[in-house]
Amino acid sequence: MKKSIFGTMLLASLSSGVFAAGNGPNPFSDCGIGAALFKDTAWAAVTSNVIWDVGTTAVISATASPETCNGTSYQTAVFINETYESLEQNMIQGEGEYINTLATIMSCDAEATSKMTAEVRQNIASAELAIDSSRLEKAEDLYLNVMSTEAAKSCSIQS
Repeated sequence: MKKSIFGTMLLASLSSGVFAAGNGPNPFSDCGIGAALFKDTAWAAVTSNVIWDVGTTAVISATASPETCNGTSYQTAVFINETYESLEQNMIQGEGEYINTLATIMSCDAEATSKMTAEVRQNIASAELAIDSSRLEKAEDLYLNVMSTEAAKSCSIQS
């Protein structure tokens, strides 16, 4: 328990800039699902990222593609988290207002939206059911599913 609290405090210090150096986003507070959920509360973003996967996803995002740590990618993550159940249902059905809103956020044209939806539907159909996953884990899985489609790569996602 003490290690966990110490680790979270250390990472919170990183997020506040005590140990942060260099240019670009701070991976623990500006990236990952933590930043998407807690954009104005650095310590909460850090805690969320650490709890989720010890900050691995956030660090990879910051180093491999720092542009995903804010902007439209961030808005996409927030939208998916806030509307997860309805968006997932639209994706399963293959159409709906939540898909249309997602496409607008991501600046996808009609063709890209249709292809993205088809890819996500196929991925959902072939995925193992994770009944014991939390809602947050399911929302992150859907976000990763959407963002990994070839069609999403053709959208004009702005950082």
